[in-house]
Amino acid sequence: MGMARADGAVPKQRGRQRSQELTEGRSGGRLPRVAGFAAWPSQGSPKAEGKALRARVPRSSHAEFAVDEGRPDPVAAVVDANRSRLSTLAPIRVGRMSASPFAFLRGSAGLMAYDLARTPMTGVGAQICGDAHAANFGLYADARGGLVIDLNDFDETAHGPWEWDLKRLAASLVLAGREAGASESVCEEAALDAVGAYRRTMRLLAKLPALDAWNAIADEQLVSHTDARDLLGTLERVSEKARNNTSARFAAKATERFDGADGAVGRRFVDAPPVLRRVPDEEAAAVAGALGGYLGTLAEDRLPLLARYAIQDVAFRVVGTGSVGLRSYVVLLLDHRGEPLVLQVKEARPSVLLPHLPVAGFEAPEATHEGRRVVLGQKRMQVVSDFLLGWATVDGLPFQVRQFRNRKGSVDPAALAADQIDDYGRMTGALLARAHAHSADPRLIAGYCGKNDELDEAVARFATAYADRTEADHALLVRAVKEGRIAAEAGV
Repeated sequence: MGMARADGAVPKQRGRQRSQELTEGRSGGRLPRVAGFAAWPSQGSPKAEGKALRARVPRSSHAEFAVDEGRPDPVAAVVDANRSRLSTLAPIRVGRMSASPFAFLRGSAGLMAYDLARTPMTGVGAQICGDAHAANFGLYADARGGLVIDLNDFDETAHGPWEWDLKRLAASLVLAGREAGASESVCEEAALDAVGAYRRTMRLLAKLPALDAWNAIADEQLVSHTDARDLLGTLERVSEKARNNTSARFAAKATERFDGADGAVGRRFVDAPPVLRRVPDEEAAAVAGALGGYLGTLAEDRLPLLARYAIQDVAFRVVGTGSVGLRSYVVLLLDHRGEPLVLQVKEARPSVLLPHLPVAGFEAPEATHEGRRVVLGQKRMQVVSDFLLGWATVDGLPFQVRQFRNRKGSVDPAALAADQIDDYGRMTGALLARAHAHSADPRLIAGYCGKNDELDEAVARFATAYADRTEADHALLVRAVKEGRIAAEAGV
């Protein structure tokens, strides 16, 4: 029998035999080409195609960033983003964004998408997060309660340029490092290392069999793969905290027991304004009723589990930085023993990337259910997703549905020590590569990225320049707040 070469290629003679086995049935008739499957033998070389892209878009060109004359005023962009949100919560969103330049970046994915659409791009698309800043990676539980680490926010997900996620991650690391008090060289090193880890991980995935690449870099191997040993203590502390971050603990703090009119004992949410508040019966009924449609978005094997829970109560809960002002509810479910499960029902709006994709040469997707877009985008990027992830429609508006406090935990990149920020950069860069490789051919991106650090250095330079721009944008917002031109509620 022929032996596979070290580079994974199959010797020509054996390749011809395999081709015949796949295209001819036992009776000698040819098998049909089936849509959705690759041709055999494979055509062309994705790696060579990626390498050829360097002539059109040199890797060094990714350092470029200049403020476009038509760029929206950053304060006006914040005001505009607040218009379609609940007006009572807009000051909370502004307060959170004005806390620091890193916080401003977290809430301004649309403004950065405008800027990124005017930077060099290869034209290679992937399912992208759209908001891949350093705080949008974290721990959560799989179906059996084990902890995994991955990207964990997909409100802006879309099919778009892979470079956008990578540049947003790199810029956010510079800003987080500056907030943490790290030196400028350490911040630049974190951005450089994140891109380097992305590039090396994509090269690794390109060399593996497809199924192995799909599931590559198990979480227990992530630290060693990215040489992030300085993060071990921090990750252990976050993991321990995440294991206790459950629906049961949240319900114990956020609900109270009550005796129903029929003598039955139940639980209900307790007002804790402005973050958590009870809602009128009509609004609660609309949310609860929408969960019937949500069940239809789940795999059928999940339905017997949820059938063992009764809906008890609904409350409104403020979440996030960029998400503040969206309608977001928590729904309390109880099983036969009175043990809680809490679902989050969160409004899903069109991705802020949508207006900027055509500028970048990508087709804007057709209008669809935005909750479905978020859920499918998440499943396309994560190795393991929340097994109760689905979507619903409440009063004509699209929502995503997921478990709340599903053993979630995260590292605060702005609180890391100087010797940890580069480790965190390498870890997140590797995770981003794994996520992109689920929808884009890793051989194509790896061919473009190459072996040397030319791309790393270019994106790191972009990251520093964009961090400077974000600090200037943040200063404008802070000034507008001080002058009373925009309302802000701090510390919430």
